[in-house]
Amino acid sequence: MDVYSAFLEVAKKDPYKPALYFLGEKMTFLFIRQAVEHFSSGLTSIGVKEGDRVMIYLPNTPQWIISWLSIQKIGAIAVPITPIYTSRDVRYIGSDSGARTIICADTNFGYVKELKEEGLFEYVIVSNLADLLPNYKKFIGMMFDRIPTGKSGKGKGIYTFLKMMEEKRYDVRPSIDEKNPLEILYTGGTTKNPKGVPINHALFLESVRAQMEVSYPIIPPSENIVLQGGPLFHILGQVFGLGPLCITGDCVVIMPKVNIDAFLSSIETYGIKTFFAVPALYRMILEHDRLEYYNLSSLRYCFSGGDVLPIEIARRWRQRIGKEIYEGYGATETCGGITMSPVDIERPPGSIGKALSIKRIKIVDELTGEEVKEGEAGELLVSSEHMVDRYWNKEEETKEAFVVMDGFTWYKTGDIVRKDEQGFFYFVDRTADTIKHKGYRVSSSEIEAALQDHPAVLAACAVGIPDEKVGERIKAFVVLKQDVKGITGYDLIRWCRDRLASYKIPHYIEFRDMLPKSKVGKLLRRELRREERKRHEEE
Repeated sequence: MDVYSAFLEVAKKDPYKPALYFLGEKMTFLFIRQAVEHFSSGLTSIGVKEGDRVMIYLPNTPQWIISWLSIQKIGAIAVPITPIYTSRDVRYIGSDSGARTIICADTNFGYVKELKEEGLFEYVIVSNLADLLPNYKKFIGMMFDRIPTGKSGKGKGIYTFLKMMEEKRYDVRPSIDEKNPLEILYTGGTTKNPKGVPINHALFLESVRAQMEVSYPIIPPSENIVLQGGPLFHILGQVFGLGPLCITGDCVVIMPKVNIDAFLSSIETYGIKTFFAVPALYRMILEHDRLEYYNLSSLRYCFSGGDVLPIEIARRWRQRIGKEIYEGYGATETCGGITMSPVDIERPPGSIGKALSIKRIKIVDELTGEEVKEGEAGELLVSSEHMVDRYWNKEEETKEAFVVMDGFTWYKTGDIVRKDEQGFFYFVDRTADTIKHKGYRVSSSEIEAALQDHPAVLAACAVGIPDEKVGERIKAFVVLKQDVKGITGYDLIRWCRDRLASYKIPHYIEFRDMLPKSKVGKLLRRELRREERKRHEEE
């Protein structure tokens, strides 16, 4: 089955049931289905066809979901990206994916216009945050400056989201093979540029279903109300934001940006049962000075993913809210969850859960590739029936990350884990040169490349340093060219602001005379990580 057929099956069961709540506005499954019929016709009318790549450059809104489902309906391939990307990131991903159509927020239209004038995009569809809200809410929001707006130009190939919604034709849907990619998610990693992960229909449905089934013992399907605390361009955000719409028929509450009072108010107002957030957001809630004013008793399933959950946060949440936080671990390359915490047995402190039944797991020695003994730490390898087996347009990176063993293709996560005798997994360390900041995977190489473009920089190395609030903060070690004077850390951070997305900008700069390297000249980031962790432990 393909994803849109799965959504259609769910939408027909109870068409008048609420599917979404957005800024207080209810949208039923029937409304979403009809909106998709209109918008998909609009895409077809401008020439988007099966197999075409379409970028989604929007915040969490109903327009995001309608766009994504419309792309699935016509057999095209979605390319979701974060709305905080600058033109540099959009240019790279647009070129790499081959996307000729982009759906963007009006607040980002300036970037997109620049790229359209370069010839990168042929079609641009522009949406305002409030496009699908009633007129009175738009008026009030704009009167009190609550709705961010940007300028949207006119011209050949430029359309508004609402104009596209005026189309309505009963198109014949293409026959979609479940092995075809439905989207390409771009992830950070060890390379200079993001890597595209093509996810097919079978993998998406299988993986999302398995992750949602974990909570069934405490919340049966179709009885849930989910507060989506993650971005929809991220695989975990899709599990909890699209899974209910395409698999269980549950209602989802989405918000365009993080607002703690809005989150807490929604839990109380809608009787939220499932809440998904990264560890940093759980900490923000616990430290919120108005937390005690809200009734959060409806919560049954609180899930944390995207980074390792500090034991201290889990303990404080249990004491303050009276609920467990169930932790999971996964990757974009595995379509999310690899391990998740069962809800019907007690989880040992610090565990990232047990392996999902649909995943094959190996823990191997990172040097020899041999499986380690039970209880010993090693690199985690993952396989599944419909798994991703390559990066988009990245032959060398594919060879490094995917290996064939025992007749199966395995993804090398680059993470060191161990498993105890009860089958619970524990995160130990990271071998890959990635930094986990607020749930994002940030490429060390990308930061280093930006710094090394500065005319005063000879060499640079970026690592993550432990931080209780955001997982890891980014620290860059820099070697300046000989005889260069007057360059400060502030100068380099300002340089990075013009070249990197906000979550990739270094928080600290340390100048050094040299950087540690191996005998063959390879930069030893691990030595600097070890040095920083030791310093952190001593503080």
